[in-house]
Amino acid sequence: MATVVPFPRPGEMFLDARGAARALRVTWHHEASVVVLSLWLDDTCTGTFRLRSEDTPALIDALTRGLAQGYDRGAASGTA
Repeated sequence: MATVVPFPRPGEMFLDARGAARALRVTWHHEASVVVLSLWLDDTCTGTFRLRSEDTPALIDALTRGLAQGYDRGAASGTA
């Protein structure tokens, strides 16, 4: 089982579909007006992306649209 390092601040963790050793962490850094998306392999951070807070709604919109399109395709093919 993967070792997960405790969050230094409030955030969320999402496990990768390929296995529990990989994860995406999302942490808010209000003092810097960014959301940090970090990629983890076991207990090692392998990369980060600093998203400006004002760009967060656009990311949420893109994820929501992609999810909705997936459901729309499933309904059209009868697999939803």
